[in-house]
Amino acid sequence: MSRLHKLTRGHHRLRPLIEFALAEGWEVCRTPGGHLKFCKPGLPHIYSSATASDHRSERNARARLRRAERQAEHEERCHE
Repeated sequence: MSRLHKLTRGHHRLRPLIEFALAEGWEVCRTPGGHLKFCKPGLPHIYSSATASDHRSERNARARLRRAERQAEHEERCHE
């Protein structure tokens, strides 16, 4: 069983979000409560529901991942 399959746990709508995060260098794991946890060194952890009822949840999670990266880049430039 692949790691991606274990992370989706039958929720196929999660696959594009997980693939996006992995391609962007995020580490993806499950919390003990079943939520998705996205980690990247130097950035705050991002949590997302694994069984979201809102059809916009994937787009919102992607936006949070991108926003965290942009914020870190902005802060890095300000401190130079």
